[in-house]
Amino acid sequence: MRPNRLRQLLNEDKPSLCVRVNSIWPDIVEMVGQMGLYDYVEFASEYGPFDMAGMDNFCRAAELYGMGTMIKLDQDPRLFLAQRAIGSGFQSVLFVDCRDRAEVEECVRICRPDTPTDGGLYGAAARRFAYDSSGHAEFSQALRDVVVAIMAEKRSLVDDLDNCLVPGVDMIQWGPSDYTMSSGIKRGDPEVKEAERFVIETCLKRGVAPRIELESLDNVDYYRNLGVKHFRIGTDVGILRRFWSENGSRLRSMLS
Repeated sequence: MRPNRLRQLLNEDKPSLCVRVNSIWPDIVEMVGQMGLYDYVEFASEYGPFDMAGMDNFCRAAELYGMGTMIKLDQDPRLFLAQRAIGSGFQSVLFVDCRDRAEVEECVRICRPDTPTDGGLYGAAARRFAYDSSGHAEFSQALRDVVVAIMAEKRSLVDDLDNCLVPGVDMIQWGPSDYTMSSGIKRGDPEVKEAERFVIETCLKRGVAPRIELESLDNVDYYRNLGVKHFRIGTDVGILRRFWSENGSRLRSMLS
């Protein structure tokens, strides 16, 4: 079985760096891999179209460069999407829109093997990630190694975060957009920054890795001083939008 890159870094308490893309196009993954800078690539399937064959090829491209992979899923159908993604080779799953402990527990069970000791929901499915498996023991261990990440973005989950950090949750991603929406407040409200710090500090206290999304490096020292080691920087759609907006406006002004 292929080594799980993000799992290795978490076990060794080392930092990780990720790129997020909204496209399933494997050429983008290869471009990232050729840089030699990033530990894994996140496919935000929640925001873009994809198919099963595309997920296989996305993972193949990452494996060429020894990178790990993460998939960010829609909230439904979690079980089907997560298990097919793991079968394609995705080594970590980012679950969105969890609102309480029961939902978080379900996300963990989705990724874990259906054995008497694990109590998971993933059975003996002969999918791509298991083609080189030597048997149930190796297959089950690969499923135990899948990194389970949860978006801390709904107000109800954040308010009960300590209770929701159940065994099997490896990483928490702070989500300010959904937090503000579910709280009925604006992004600039001081409460948002307070909630973010609460999420980070609670995770670190409980031994769960917090991960932060960065669109620039302006405030990276703030997070590093808090103890954050895991970052996702940029997204393909955002980078293109900024470039086209800034340079298109300048060129339009020149032509006018």
